[in-house]
Amino acid sequence: MKVLVVGGGSGGHITPAVAVVREILKLKPRTRVEFWTDRKYYKNVVKITTEIGVAWGEESRVSGKRPYIQVRKVASGKFHRYAGWGMREYLHRLDIFFKDIVWGNFVGFCGFVTGLVQSFFRMLPASKRPDVVFLKGGFVGLPVGLVAKFLKIPYVVHESDVVPGLANRLLMKRAAKVAMGVPFETDEHPDNWQFVGIPVAPEFKKVSVSKQVSLKKAFGFDPERPLVVITGGSQGSENINNVVREILPEMLKFTSVGLVAGRKHYEDMVDLKKYEDWEKAKLQSDFRMWAFNSVMNELLGAADVVISRAGATTIAELAALEKAVILIPFERLPGAHQVKNAERLVGMEAVAMIGDERMMNQPGLLLELTRKLVRSPKVRENLAKNLHDSVSRPEAAKELAEMVIRVGLDED
Repeated sequence: MKVLVVGGGSGGHITPAVAVVREILKLKPRTRVEFWTDRKYYKNVVKITTEIGVAWGEESRVSGKRPYIQVRKVASGKFHRYAGWGMREYLHRLDIFFKDIVWGNFVGFCGFVTGLVQSFFRMLPASKRPDVVFLKGGFVGLPVGLVAKFLKIPYVVHESDVVPGLANRLLMKRAAKVAMGVPFETDEHPDNWQFVGIPVAPEFKKVSVSKQVSLKKAFGFDPERPLVVITGGSQGSENINNVVREILPEMLKFTSVGLVAGRKHYEDMVDLKKYEDWEKAKLQSDFRMWAFNSVMNELLGAADVVISRAGATTIAELAALEKAVILIPFERLPGAHQVKNAERLVGMEAVAMIGDERMMNQPGLLLELTRKLVRSPKVRENLAKNLHDSVSRPEAAKELAEMVIRVGLDED
């Protein structure tokens, strides 16, 4: 059987797709897997899938060979929109209007058309066609899914967010199966929709108290002090970084702080390095900053409180780790899906939340909310347990892999 997996545009679409590939190769070791991604994440996917081949391929254990996982770049185009913005807002921000809306969408359209043509000629020969396509949401999968529909190749879509994005809304209508990352609010939904949860990598799991202490030590922090880890994702968040710069001196009076500033914004934050005090390769202060951390599961595992954006995959990883979380959703994303992700969990008493714009206008609110959680172990414990119980689905990757295999074998 041949499976085509498509994911990209953000790390939140890559990591669940990789988790599903792991499970497919466990269940069907001889499956031929192709992974298509965008140029930005190509090298990451190559590295990860090479590791998967060694770790999970039955063939590698039997014959010394890795299972066949081919990674290819595919063109795609992102269409820029800002939630709640009308013509008045764009006229007041002409730089954004011309850079993102006019030029950005022209480039996005060209990328989308290129992706259609590329996908069509790759999948047109019968010998090259996959038995099933797995689309992990996002704009990268849209041209591939539309071509798969045209060529009558069955495909499975996974939607992580409370509100589906534009690409998934277009693809869900003709999907063989739609796997949902959040529970259905009512019993009325299409027969081909199934709740599976959000797949996460197996290393994201709750750590013991002793393990948390050892992880704090490994990162150089005082194991006796609480630790707050702040992240805006792999690329980082300029707004979160700027607020942290403002409130950091006060935060360090009651907690250690680890900041993942993001690859995109790290250089703008180097002034915070003055808070890092090293002596003979040993951290003497209560602050560390990274552009990106390759062992986020360990860094988050060391944390007592995590401050993060409200992407669905990040939430799922934090739920698996059973952490107390402050979510800062970015309101300007299309469909305001981060806001709705966070509001749903606030209603379950599973997270604390402060909106991005409110945080920017009143940085002290984030400081006081963080102080409250750091000094309230019982509140942290309740939030962490509620988040784990309401979101974590340890079998999500396996269930999704089984779904993809069934569709590929035409067993549904």
